[in-house]
Parts: sequence; C-alpha cells; structure tokens
Amino acid sequence: MRLLDLTLPAPAENLALEEALLEETEAGQGGETLRFWESGVFFVVMGAGCHASADANLERCAADGIAVLRRCSGGGTVLQGPGCLNCALILDARARRELSSIAETNTHVLGRLARALESVCPGLRREGISDLAVDGMKISGSAQKRKRRFILFHATLPHDFDPALVALYLREPARQPEYRAARPHARFMRNISAPPVRLKELITAEWDASAPPPKTPCAPPLERMRGLVDSKYARDAWNLMF
Repeated sequence: MRLLDLTLPAPAENLALEEALLEETEAGQGGETLRFWESGVFFVVMGAGCHASADANLERCAADGIAVLRRCSGGGTVLQGPGCLNCALILDARARRELSSIAETNTHVLGRLARALESVCPGLRREGISDLAVDGMKISGSAQKRKRRFILFHATLPHDFDPALVALYLREPARQPEYRAARPHARFMRNISAPPVRLKELITAEWDASAPPPKTPCAPPLERMRGLVDSKYARDAWNLMF
C-alpha cells in the first residue's frame, strides 16, 4: 500500500484529491493508498447528501470567513481545521472480501483503526454506524465513497481540536446515534491524546503502508484534482446544492 502524507493549501484541493485518488485507482492507474492530511484553516464539510442550511450556521460561517464545502462521500457534517488529522484509505474491495458492503467495511476498517490506536487510546471502540468512541465520547467519525472496484474510506482524528468551535459553525444534527443521548457537540466529542506523528506511525504500521522509493513514478493525481476543483469543489452549485 502506498503512503501519501500530503496536505494541499486549500480545503477544496484536499477534498478533491481524495476523489481524484479514488478515480485514479478505479481507472487502473494506481493502487491502494493511505493518505494523511490536516487543514491549516477551519472549514465546514458536508456529506454528499447533507443540507447546508440545516447543518451549518451559514450566517456565522460567512461572517467569520469559514468555507462551507461538500465532499464526495456520505456521512454527516463536520468542522475541519488545525488539530484534526484526516486519514483516508483507498482500498480494493474486489480483493478484500471483508469490504463487500458498507456495513462490513465499517466493521472491518474501524476495527483495524481501533486496534492500531489501542496503545494511545485504550478502550476505543466502534459506536453508532461509523464512529469510534471511548466511554461514550466520540473520538472519530468516518464516511465512504464506493466505486465498482475501489472504495474511499476516510476518518477524522482530532488531537488538538476545541469541540466548542463546532457549536459556533454547526447546528445540532437532526439525526443522532443513540449513544450520543442528545448531548451538544462540546459534551459529546473529545480529542485523542497523542500527537499526529504518533497517530500516523500507528496507522501506517497497521496497514503496512510505505512511501514509494526515491525516483519512483508515483506522483499524486494533481491534474485530476485541479479539474475536480474547477468543475465541482469550488462551485456553489455543488457545495450548496441543497
């Protein structure tokens, strides 16, 4: 599995690169990939089917210059930014029988992430449909985008992130997992107590990922990414479609 530790300057570019990686592998031009990135600015990102006005405080976001974007995968609306590490996996579902459905993929991938992080977050376990939590406190959320052969699975790992910020820019979600027990964002979320370099080491080892050897032609699909930004991720027609 290829390791790609790459954060691009703009939030839209980081979202577009994940879809570009998925498209690249589906077209037979790449292989399984583990990517890490962490935005240097705050922004709101919605799942593909989310409604901007229902999920985000659009007035506050506009006043504070917080972009509201939409990703290609499902799942709910989250706040991204400094202190929140993102882990994205491009996986071959045809070669991995345990990824044959959305539910099975959640069980398998979240189980492996929990196992990888056990040493720095004891008791980490899956909760709800696609969360990882400790003692009922959410540590990580995740989402998927599936093609015919490959899938994109990405998860957030807040390590130095203020949950109080979430309430400024997001509304309380209408649909909530039972374990949330109607708690507001700040009483439901917590950080994982480990620096991002350690989180990367543990997850990289779990998935046996490695950076390509020097001079190996294995560049990320930046041209494809730029095309997706121009045609999709930088456009209100996509981001604010609902």
